[in-house]
Order: sequence, then C-alpha cells, then structure tokens
Amino acid sequence: MRNESTRSSVEMFHVMDVLAASAQRVAEGRDVLSLAAGQPSTPAPAAVRAAAHAALDTEILGYTESVGLASLRATIAADYARRYGISVDVDDVVITTGSSGAFTLLFLAAFDAGDTVVMARPGYPAYRNTLSALGVRVVELDCGPQVGYRLTAAMLDELTEPPAGVIVASPANPTGTILHPEEIAELARWCDDHDTLLISDEIYHGISYGRATSCAWETSRQAAVVGSVSKYHSMTGWRLGWMLVPAHLRRPVERLTANMTICAPVISQYAALAAFGDEARTELDAHVARYATNRAVLLEGLADCWLTEIAPPDGAFYIYADISHLTDDSLSWCESVLAETGVAIAPGVDFDTVTGHQTIRMSFAGSTETVRAALARLEPVLTR
Repeated sequence: MRNESTRSSVEMFHVMDVLAASAQRVAEGRDVLSLAAGQPSTPAPAAVRAAAHAALDTEILGYTESVGLASLRATIAADYARRYGISVDVDDVVITTGSSGAFTLLFLAAFDAGDTVVMARPGYPAYRNTLSALGVRVVELDCGPQVGYRLTAAMLDELTEPPAGVIVASPANPTGTILHPEEIAELARWCDDHDTLLISDEIYHGISYGRATSCAWETSRQAAVVGSVSKYHSMTGWRLGWMLVPAHLRRPVERLTANMTICAPVISQYAALAAFGDEARTELDAHVARYATNRAVLLEGLADCWLTEIAPPDGAFYIYADISHLTDDSLSWCESVLAETGVAIAPGVDFDTVTGHQTIRMSFAGSTETVRAALARLEPVLTR
C-alpha cells in the first residue's frame, strides 16, 4: 500500500483533539466546561431556521451556480453598503463552503508551489497548514506583545523581497486584536504597490467591544476579503462563507469551485438570506452583548488568578494568555487541566510555532454561567 502523501503530513489542528477528548469525557458520563471551541454556543437565529424550513418545503435544493445564489450574493453586497458604505457588485461576491473553502480556493487560484505568503504569528493555523500542503512557503512575522499583536506595513518593508501574498485577520484569532482602519489601509496600499495579494480575513466582523472594524475593500479592490456566517451569525455547522474577489481572480476561482465543490450547501444558502435581516441582527447583537459580559468576567477572574499577560481582546471571543509561569508545554498542560477539572482550553501550540508552548486560548462564546463555573474550577490550578 502506498504511503500517505507529503502534503497530508501537516501539523494537526490540536484544538480538534481537545474537542475529541471533551466528547470522550462526556461519553463517559463526566461533564465538560468548554472554553476551547471557536464557535458560538447558540443556534442560528430563529429567522434563519424558519427560512431553512421554508426552503425544504418550497425549493428543489439542487445545484446553484458555482459562485452561489444571485439573491444571496446581492444580499451580501447590500450588507457591505450598509456596514461600510462601499459599493459591492453581485459579481464581486463568491459563495463558498465556509471561510475554509474560501481560503483554499484563493490559495489555489493565486499562488503556485514555491511562492511565499506572509502571515502573523500568532495566527490561525489553517492558513499555514493549508498553504504548506499546497507547497507554498509560509513566512511568519513575529507579532507578539512587543508590537501589540499587529502585523503592519512597516514589517513588510523589512522583507528581502515582496511576497506573493499577505494574510491579515482583524479581529484576529487567537488574539482578538483589531487593526486600526489606517493600518488596514496601509497594508492594502503596500500590497497594491508591490503586486502582492492581500487576503483580509474578516470573519469576526460584527463581534467587537468598543472598537470599529474596517473592510480592506474600503481602500483596495485588488485585495481579497473573506467573510462567513459562522461567527457573528452563529451558523458554524451550516458551512457557508463568501469572499469578495478582485476582478482578475474571478474566473480562476469560478473554474476551481466548479470542479472542486460544484456549489456551496444549497439549503444553507437559502437560509442565510435571512441572516442579514433586522430580525436576525437583533438576536445576534444580543449574543455579542453576552460575549462582552463574558469577556469582562473572564478578564477579571483571570487577573484574580494572577494571569495578566493577555493579548488585547478587542473583538472575536477569545482570551490569548501567556502561561509561561505555569508550564512550557501548553499541550500537555491543557490535557491535564481537562482531566483534572473538566475545563477544556485550547493550547497555544496551534497558533504560535515558536512560543505557543507557553500560551493558551480561552473562548468566552458560551454562557456566562459556564465562564463563571470554569473560572471557579481553574482558580486552584492557576494559583498553584
């Protein structure tokens, strides 16, 4: 039998192992308080669920065109006008199988094996691992506490040569950092000037705490913007994302998605039409208010436990913390904490290939009761 392919030997996304261990613990009759999962703990909005039921009764749910329902693309385009005051044409929008599908399509459409793509460290591991599987060289720029967890155009100036691509996320996973509008604009202009594709991950837009978010297309239509209904819209399992694609990549992306996926999940597309309406937004904004409460509770509780070296959680729903005073093996530490307390935490090794063995990520997307109970169980561990 042939061996596995070289491309499949990428690093595991270890938080998935934490979720598997949590599921096993539950199967054994023991409870879990999860601060690990990067997803809302609430279902899709009521209007979305109603739209899905209606689609089951009224639609064939066969293939759509490869780039997605025209009505959904128009709805998303209108949402950019509402949120950012920018004009987006329906043909600019491509519907994808989650934001993960968008990134894979973009990477395939824009980069060849041997190209160089730059990303921040710490950062979302699937960027690095997917690019590596495709033979793309990944350069991680150190964006730790000394630079406020921010990737900037000044850092790109220090590279020996311009890369084929730059990936930036705001709000970021795992840090929650939001880049200032002028920082996004500077990155977009730098990439335009150096014939570099800027990929702006904006899937956490809508979840922020007193800080505005900005869209890369406010500055440059040569950037690619990735969005998703997973986070703010509370629809992770519906596997629906989208991207704003620069004109020169539209046809390459369309060719790839036509062959690789045919189209995104169709019932999810019909349901998502309701995700951008006022009724859904009222429900979703209430979730964000709860996240804000949870954020305050967690920050205060961790400070009481002497855990204060924390990235600025301006947006998203994560706390990224330095635990170097407790361990130099965050993976084993998270495993032992789960076994001892039933609290699930994501190890930093997923997000930082250099110092992640001394960091953790905690999600506060659950209930306030879960956050408080988890803190109570963690207090003896964190204060040893």
